[in-house]
Amino acid sequence: MNEYMREAIAEAREGIFEGHGGPFGAVIVKDGKIIGRGHNQVLKNNDPTCHGEVMAIHDACKNLGTFDLSGSEIYTTGEPCPMCLGAILWANIEKIYYGCNIVDTDKIGFRDDVFYKRLRPENRGELLKELDRDECLKLYEEYLSIEDRKNY
Repeated sequence: MNEYMREAIAEAREGIFEGHGGPFGAVIVKDGKIIGRGHNQVLKNNDPTCHGEVMAIHDACKNLGTFDLSGSEIYTTGEPCPMCLGAILWANIEKIYYGCNIVDTDKIGFRDDVFYKRLRPENRGELLKELDRDECLKLYEEYLSIEDRKNY
């Protein structure tokens, strides 16, 4: 068994036996060292965004003092949901290793596949509606006027 996946599984076990949430744990590795750890804490925090991958990203960013995790990889017990996949991409994590896939996750009662279906182009119109674009474009212009802004 891969040593980093072993650590991700240990994170998940800690969370499920503490009653924090589902069996989802993750570790982030850079240059052969674990820089972040996390497990699902949805129940503990009453927060649907506290997935294992997101918690590991929070931990790694805090530990390194940066929002840019370029050069790192994540090991996670379950295939990332769309939210976690987005967070992983925003963090610039370069490789994802996962244990169970979304079919496996569905079999234990989690509904990741529903979200993938809602995000398909043919289904997005039911979910996403553009509103007050002109006013929001003015806000974007204000942002662009700040000389020392830092994009991420």
